[in-house]
Amino acid sequence: MGETTNIDLGLLAHLEGFITTERKERFLEVLANRTKYLTVALEDVYQLHNASAVIRSCDVFGIQQAHLIEGRFGNRLDKKIAMGAQRWVDIHRHANSRECMQELRQRGYRIIATTPRADSTPLHSFALDRPTALFFGTEKEGLSPEVLEEADGALYIPMFGFTESLNISVAAAIILQHLSNELRHSELPWGLTEAEILQKRYEWTRKTIKAADEIIARYHNAS
Repeated sequence: MGETTNIDLGLLAHLEGFITTERKERFLEVLANRTKYLTVALEDVYQLHNASAVIRSCDVFGIQQAHLIEGRFGNRLDKKIAMGAQRWVDIHRHANSRECMQELRQRGYRIIATTPRADSTPLHSFALDRPTALFFGTEKEGLSPEVLEEADGALYIPMFGFTESLNISVAAAIILQHLSNELRHSELPWGLTEAEILQKRYEWTRKTIKAADEIIARYHNAS
């Protein structure tokens, strides 16, 4: 799951000179709590505000990557509702669920369906012993039969009231809060690598600076 990077450290230092010390320290603070050990995949979520809210929860709880399966409904991410979270979360788009699952497995993830079926594990008993991709389905239909059949496991949120289901964005927030907290209190290798942190520092700094491309061009011309 680790990645290598060829970031020019001189260029990074040059770019960081255009942002405040407080901004730079904030990036480092956030990156120290980022993880790719957990990721989220949204399967054809129809209501765009739900997809956007889940991306926002990913940012809030330190999940660096999210996957959108847009085979039926296309690009549903509402930038206004995501409130800028899409700038800080890496969003990967997929044409269908099979492609998404195949790519995630190649990256070393197990596929976990979020569904209250008979063999699902309650959230409080779910073991985070492997890199995990959490799949969330549509509001009305849930996950597709394909994901349910091919998933390596399933989990659900125990409920004790008359209501038998939760809005997808609420369910995702509850699950991510619980599992990310467990992860950070474990001895698992959940943090980003140094190379990944450098890559994000460069990308986030570049996104923050106006006329970043011109600054980078002048840096290279002067080198």
